[in-house]
Amino acid sequence: MAFTIEARYLNDVIVVAPQIYRDDRGFFVEEYRADQFRALGLPTEFVQDNRSFSTKGVLRGLHFQWEPGMGKLMRVTRGTAFLVAVDIRRGSPTLGRWVGLEMAAETAKHVWAPAGFARGFCALSDEVEVQYKCTGTYNGACESAIRWNDPDLGIEWPITNVRISSKDQNAQLFSEWLASPAAEYVVYDAQAISKRE
Repeated sequence: MAFTIEARYLNDVIVVAPQIYRDDRGFFVEEYRADQFRALGLPTEFVQDNRSFSTKGVLRGLHFQWEPGMGKLMRVTRGTAFLVAVDIRRGSPTLGRWVGLEMAAETAKHVWAPAGFARGFCALSDEVEVQYKCTGTYNGACESAIRWNDPDLGIEWPITNVRISSKDQNAQLFSEWLASPAAEYVVYDAQAISKRE
């Protein structure tokens, strides 16, 4: 098998490690294989690929979408970044908890976070590219963000002087999200989780 599950956080955030074949010429790695992802219980139906470039100190997030729900399989393809996923699903046993992982391009690792998680990252190296496969297509009418430095979440970002868009800087607080009507569409499904396990 070319892929292994290296770690699992908050029950649903998964680090997927590919096998890298290296020699004096460089390396070869399979980035994605539907059959092996399926065997590991990971999603295989991706409908949109995205690519982001950032310079050091840029912070993007915390973004999410509720209709359609959008799971993301993220990987750093240039430089080093700190990837964050926050559980925003009503009724979830890990609601409001977050995981942050430093990922570097040379490891070729993926971080999977299903729909119902807000995602973000900050660029730790001079140049950073993040690519991600999505299980839902973008719908601007049903997407939003939670403020990156919301004290209720307490995310321990590894940098303090961030460069951030005005939209992200003025995003809603986690408490505002939970009180919004849209939050009714983002609910933890214990039955779906138990079937998967």
